[in-house]
Amino acid sequence: MTTARTVVGNLCLGSAPDSWGVWFAEDEHQVPYTRFLDELAEAGYRWLELGPFGYLPTDPRRLADEVGSRGLQVSGGTTFGALHRPHEWDDMVATTRRVAELTAAVGAHHLVFIPPMYRDEKTGAFTESPSLTAEQWASFGQRANELGRILLEEYDVALVLHPHADSHIQTQDEIERYLNESDQRYANLCLDTGHVAYGRGDAVELIRRYGERIGYVHIKQMDPVIIDQVYAENLGFGEAVKRGVCVEPPAGVPNPAEVIDALSELDAEVFVIVEQDLYPCAPEVPLPIAIRTREYLGTRGLAGTKRPGAGS
Repeated sequence: MTTARTVVGNLCLGSAPDSWGVWFAEDEHQVPYTRFLDELAEAGYRWLELGPFGYLPTDPRRLADEVGSRGLQVSGGTTFGALHRPHEWDDMVATTRRVAELTAAVGAHHLVFIPPMYRDEKTGAFTESPSLTAEQWASFGQRANELGRILLEEYDVALVLHPHADSHIQTQDEIERYLNESDQRYANLCLDTGHVAYGRGDAVELIRRYGERIGYVHIKQMDPVIIDQVYAENLGFGEAVKRGVCVEPPAGVPNPAEVIDALSELDAEVFVIVEQDLYPCAPEVPLPIAIRTREYLGTRGLAGTKRPGAGS
C-alpha cells in the first residue's frame, strides 16, 4: 500500500492534451479544447502544456482568457521539427517562432521540441530511414544550438528536445549523442520517461548522469509486454498505442516513484507533465484516468503548484 509523502519541493505537476487523446491540431477523434480545459481543471491540475499548435486558441489574449478563467497556467509550448533536414530549416524556424511567441505571451518559458517520426503515425509505414547518416548527425547538435539560441535570446524560451518513439532520438545512445553534441546553454532535454522506456533506455540513469541537462519532464509509463511485441512484430508507435502500450501509474515502466525520487535530488525546479498517449479514445475515458493519476502521483510527493523559478 502506498503511503503519503512530503511534497517534493522542486517539482511542479501538470498535464497535457496528449492525456486526453490529442495528437493533432484538428481531428475528428479528439475532444474539443474546451472540454479538455474543463476536465483538466476538474481533475485538479493547475498547469498545462499547450500541445499541438492550433488545438488550443493561437490568439494570445483568447488563450490567456480560456486558461485563466479556469484557474490554469501554462508550463510550456509544443512544436515539431526536423533538425536533420537542412532544406526545411527556414520553414521550421518560422513555425517555431510562432509557437515560441504564443508560449512567451502566456507567461511560459519552455518549448518542447519533438523530432519527426520516421513511420507514419496512423499506418505505421516507414517514411524515411530509421537511422541518421554521419553527415546528418554532424550538424544535428549545431542546429539545435542555433534554434535554442534564437528562442532564448528573442523569446526567453528554453528549447528542450523530446525523445520520441519511432524518431531518430529514441534510444539511450541517440539521446546521449544529442546531449553530447549540443550546448547546455541553448539545447537541453525534455525527459519523457515513457518514450525512453519504449526505446529500452533508462530514465533514472539519464537523470543521474545528465541532471543538469533536464529542463522539463514528461512522466509516462509503458507496458513492457507490449514493448516486447513492438520489437518482436516490428510495430509502429500508433499501433502500439492502440494496443495500450501507455498505462497509468503505477503500472508499467519505469517505476514512477524511482523517477520522482531521482528528480527530487536535482538542484533545480522542474515541471513534471503527465502524459498518457490515448489517441484515439472515447471522450469519457481521459478524465477518470487523469484524476487517478494525479492522486497517485500526489502520494509520491508530486503535487506542487509552485511556478519553477519563483522561489519558495
